[in-house]
Amino acid sequence: QVQLVESGGGLVQAGGSLRLSCAASGGTFSRYAMGWFRQAPGKEREFAAAISGSGGLVTYYADSVKGRFTISRDNAKNTVYLQMNSLKPGATAVYYCAARFGVLTTRRTDEYDDWGQGTQVTVSS
Repeated sequence: QVQLVESGGGLVQAGGSLRLSCAASGGTFSRYAMGWFRQAPGKEREFAAAISGSGGLVTYYADSVKGRFTISRDNAKNTVYLQMNSLKPGATAVYYCAARFGVLTTRRTDEYDDWGQGTQVTVSS
């Protein structure tokens, strides 16, 4: 089991950028594939981005964020990042990071083992 703590959320104007961080502890971070998900009020949690375990050579994005969001990882810092550019009001949500033991990525929420508490992102128009 790994503990996850997200940070970096906040209020930003449409078109702006934010970088979310997720610090992991309690496990060998490089052995986990990592994902970012988001949940808007009244909606189900949805996949945003994922990165494979080990060196993070494989990344995977939802169509809605492709080209604007970038996921990356720093195994030396036990941290995964989500760089979000050209933010739209529809991106307003609580953003969660999640860990899945193993190398392979997935967009399925039920295939992740551990979750953080989330960080609020609000995009104003």
